[in-house]
Amino acid sequence: MERFFLVFKAGARDEGKMLREFLKERQISKAALIDIKFNGGALQVNGSAVTVRYLLHKGDTVEVFFPKEEPSEDLVAEEIPLDIVFEDEYVLVVNKPAGMASIPSREHRHGTLANAVLGYYHLKGICATIHIVTRLDRDTSGLMLIAKHRHAHHLFSLQQKEFGVKRRYEALVHGEMTGEAGSACGKVDAPIGRKDSSIIEREVRIDGQRAVTQYEVLRVGAGWSQLSLKLETGRTHQIRVHMAHIGYPLLGDTLYGGSLFGGMSRQALHSCELRFFHPVEERDMTFRCELPEDMKRVLEES
Repeated sequence: MERFFLVFKAGARDEGKMLREFLKERQISKAALIDIKFNGGALQVNGSAVTVRYLLHKGDTVEVFFPKEEPSEDLVAEEIPLDIVFEDEYVLVVNKPAGMASIPSREHRHGTLANAVLGYYHLKGICATIHIVTRLDRDTSGLMLIAKHRHAHHLFSLQQKEFGVKRRYEALVHGEMTGEAGSACGKVDAPIGRKDSSIIEREVRIDGQRAVTQYEVLRVGAGWSQLSLKLETGRTHQIRVHMAHIGYPLLGDTLYGGSLFGGMSRQALHSCELRFFHPVEERDMTFRCELPEDMKRVLEES
């Protein structure tokens, strides 16, 4: 099985620096170093095993071998086709279809994206468990980012704290967003919390967590509008709750006041653009995918 490792080159400014400090500067955490030491990883400089106390010299080649990851026994690998948009040694970007949950639950242990990714890893000989960076609701389609190792996930988590992983969505909502109630663009800044009577449903409430959604109107039809949306925060069901709150629930979103308009049998929400800074390759990356057929159909037939 393929094992995750990283290679670094020591420069002039690293002369005499302890390896522990060198790795800390490259965002390898203390917890990761402990894991490497006690669970089968290794640190090497110029091909020889060393400890974190090693003093570096200019030109040294540092290799960090991480321990093999063992997936949870509760997660079953399944051979389910994946729409892979991009893949390298560190990340996987997939286009998730509507109707597929991101991770298993008590009620649905099989058929999730996590099951499919683990099955793909087994097929390709990738020794890793599942690290989902950007999760989507079961009935939301579109781009998802998955880290192929816990260290890569750690680096993306640091990015997310600084809002470095960005997503853009498109949605179809009930109502024509013109006039005083709506405009060409706008922002909803309203706190979201769990509804007292439900473990699933969220609502705008004064004691909720701050939630901010930006939207832009792309197209207006007879009784519906097509929106582009960006999130400044990442609350559960944020877009769905905010759009319902301002009187424009998503088509098909029966949980939040929508109806099966235009044949939509799920909320008309699609993650169409994903942007992030690749933490290992150190370059900006942007991915886009077109609307799924059910949303296209509404636009074509309305």
